[in-house]
Amino acid sequence: MPSHLFADRTAQPPERGTVDALISRTRRLRGDVDAVRPDSASAQDDPRGRWQRALCDLALHHLDDLGAHLGQLKEGLPERAADELARELAEYETHGTPGAGTLLSRVGSAEWNLLTDEVSWSDELYRILGRDPRNGPMSLDELPSVVFAEDQPLLTAMVTDCLVDGRPIDGEFRLVLPDGRVRTVHMMGEPVLDPDGCTASMWAVLRDVSELRRSQRAVRETRDWLRRQQHMEQTERRLAAEMQEAVLPRRSGFPVPGTTSLDVAARCLPSSTGALAGGDWYDTLPLPTGETLLSVGELTGHGVSAASSMAMLLGALRGMAVAGIRPGPLMTHLNHLLDTSAQPALGTAVCCSYDPGTRTLSWSRAGHPAPLLFRDGSGQALAAPDGVLLGATAGAVYGQAEVALRPGDLLVLHTDALTRRNAASQADADRLTAMAARFARAENAQECVRAIVEEFGEQEREGDACVIVARVVA
Repeated sequence: MPSHLFADRTAQPPERGTVDALISRTRRLRGDVDAVRPDSASAQDDPRGRWQRALCDLALHHLDDLGAHLGQLKEGLPERAADELARELAEYETHGTPGAGTLLSRVGSAEWNLLTDEVSWSDELYRILGRDPRNGPMSLDELPSVVFAEDQPLLTAMVTDCLVDGRPIDGEFRLVLPDGRVRTVHMMGEPVLDPDGCTASMWAVLRDVSELRRSQRAVRETRDWLRRQQHMEQTERRLAAEMQEAVLPRRSGFPVPGTTSLDVAARCLPSSTGALAGGDWYDTLPLPTGETLLSVGELTGHGVSAASSMAMLLGALRGMAVAGIRPGPLMTHLNHLLDTSAQPALGTAVCCSYDPGTRTLSWSRAGHPAPLLFRDGSGQALAAPDGVLLGATAGAVYGQAEVALRPGDLLVLHTDALTRRNAASQADADRLTAMAARFARAENAQECVRAIVEEFGEQEREGDACVIVARVVA
C-alpha cells in the first residue's frame, strides 16, 4: 500500500558508506508508519481498516528486520549489502511494497469466513504458496496439508488460539511447495467478532520470509566459520610459538657453555604485524673440538609447518656440526635435506664455526646476509662465499670462507627481517653498520643487542627477526 507520506518524494539511494544515515532514516520511517497505523478499536468493524492495520503491522516488521540488518552492517559486514538494503528502503519509501525477491520479501493476504465458509486470497498469496489459482483458495482445515510436518502443530495451535480464545496470530512456519521446495512464511492475523462477541471470521497476512531467513542463516554460518577460523589460528599461533620457544634460547644474554673465548647475546624480535611465528632461528653450540657454532637462518612460511621445518633443520644442523662437518659441506647437506623434505620450503642461513685456539672464523652461507664484522670503530660485511637458497637447487655446492679475528672484534649475525621494513622496501643494513661507535662503547654483547633493539625494535616488520652478537674476549 503506497504511503501518502512519501507520495511527493523521489527516493534516492544514499551514498556509499552512509550506514548511520540509513539507520536514522529507518527509525524515522518506522515512526511514520506507526503514526498512521489504525488502532484495533477503530479497525475492528471496518474490513478496510483491518487490512490497513495488518499492512502497517507488517511494515513495522519489515522495518525492524531492516534495522537489524543495518545494525549488522555497521558492525562490519560488506558495504555492498548496505547498498542493496538502501535500494530496498528507497523502493519501500516510494511504493510502500518491497520488490520481489528482496530481503523485505513478498506479502499475501487471506480471510476465512466461518459463517459462510467463504475464503478469499490475494493473488500474491497463491504465488507464495505455489498454488494454482484455478484450484481456488484453501480452507483452514486444508492449510496444514501444505505445511512442513514438524510445523503443523504450531500452525494448528495458532489458529485454534485465534478462533477459540481470540488471540492474535503471529508466528512462522515452513511450507512444502508442489515442486518440493521449502518456503518459510510469517503469518499475522486476528479474529473478527460478530455483535455477540463470537468469532465470525479470521483474516491473516502472510509474508514470504524465505530469503530473509536464508540470509540470516548465511550470516550465522559465516560468523560461526569465522569463529572457528579464529580459534584454529589462535591454536596454530600458540603451537608455533611453543615449538619455537622449545627450540630457541629465549635469554637476551647468555654465556656459551664450555668456552670463555666469546661473549654472546641474542634476541628474537617478533613481527610487528602480529603474523604467525615463522621459521626464523638463531643458535649457539659448543662443539667437541672446542670450537663454537654460531648460526642464524629463516624458512619461508609461517605457523606450525614453518616452525616444525625449522626445528628439523636446526636439529640436523646441530647434529652434523657435533659430528665435525665443516660449515661449507654442512650447508650442502642442509640443502639436500630441505630439497627432499615432505614439506617443500626455501630457506636462508649462515653458519659459523669459531676456533678460539687460532681465532679463526670459518663460515658459509645460503642466500643469507653475510655476518658483519666490527673492528676499531667501524663495521663492514664479510666477503661472502657462493651459496644459493636452501632447497632451491638440487645438488648445490656451498663455498666456505675463513677470516682471522682479534680480541675485541664484534660479529653480528642477523636474519633479513631485522633490517628490511617490508617486502617492498630495500634492506637498510647501513643503519646497522653505522652503529659501530655505539658497539665500541658497549661493555658487553648484551648491551650491543639492547642497542640494536632500540634502533630496530619498533619498526614495521612482516616477520620475526633474529640477531646474534658475539664479541671475541681472548
